[in-house]
Amino acid sequence: MSRPTKEFMMRDYSERIGADTNEALVVSIRGVDAQTNNRMRNELRKDGIRVTVIRNGLAKLSFKDTPLAGLSPVLDGPSALVYGEQSVVNVARELVKWAQEVQNLELKGAILDGMLFEGKAGVERLSKFPTREEAVAKNVTVVLTPGRKLMGAVQAPGANLLAVVKAIQEKLEKGEAIAAVS
Repeated sequence: MSRPTKEFMMRDYSERIGADTNEALVVSIRGVDAQTNNRMRNELRKDGIRVTVIRNGLAKLSFKDTPLAGLSPVLDGPSALVYGEQSVVNVARELVKWAQEVQNLELKGAILDGMLFEGKAGVERLSKFPTREEAVAKNVTVVLTPGRKLMGAVQAPGANLLAVVKAIQEKLEKGEAIAAVS
């Protein structure tokens, strides 16, 4: 392959994947029939997930000095880069589902915050991580729970007193006698 062709392909990888992409998965789709491959790609595209078949050597050169450089150990054999608008955790969840359905879909690895998750086991482990939004929601819940409990404890005596006063008011409005408490 000529040098200009290689440079063109590397530029295409950079443009297609984007400079801000810092997390992705690597899969092998060798042996997946065309109909299944197209169906999988179309379903993934609906969720904003893209699949790009890459040449390993050129990808390694393109990803050099980027957050995706950590994928180099899993870039061997036929490879496709899977990335999207969503978190790589969501992408991993989708691909784990597809790997159960499509026999020849090989999960090679993923990268998240510079950490490499190798092989099928690594991608499955990544798919069990919370997404950023889920982690933030969990942390907010943890932070707010003690405050809610405190507010409940502070409000409970007043609510009980209000219930007693309300019961007395209703009895007096009905003209019933109120028994003295000793």
